[in-house]
Amino acid sequence: MMEWLYRAAGVMRRRAMAGDHGRIGEDLAHRYLRRQGCTIVARNYRTRSGSGEIDLVAWQGETLVFVEVKTRDSAEFGTPDRAVDADKERHLRTAARDYARRAGVEWERIRFDVVSVVLNPRRIEWIRDAFR
Repeated sequence: MMEWLYRAAGVMRRRAMAGDHGRIGEDLAHRYLRRQGCTIVARNYRTRSGSGEIDLVAWQGETLVFVEVKTRDSAEFGTPDRAVDADKERHLRTAARDYARRAGVEWERIRFDVVSVVLNPRRIEWIRDAFR
């Protein structure tokens, strides 16, 4: 019974967010990373100054992973991860420094990943250590 309710709620949420590809992609990436063994500890983390945002923050073993999720309706014009440029990387690093400092995590235990989500046909690609 509960599974049916969760499924129905998911269908209703997807219909309500039909035009919000970013939110749908983040939901898909969140579930995908959990299935891969990650523990999600934050979504849409923003610095107080507004200088950066991180879509997902997760632990994978002893590593704190900052995840940028990029979503596109199709791959017709290239994969979504191509939209992560040097400027976006700089904003992510700023927000990650803020989060790591607040959480008391050493910088050596940090990793930056990108999850690329294509909705039609559905494809999710997890790019680990994207900024090295």
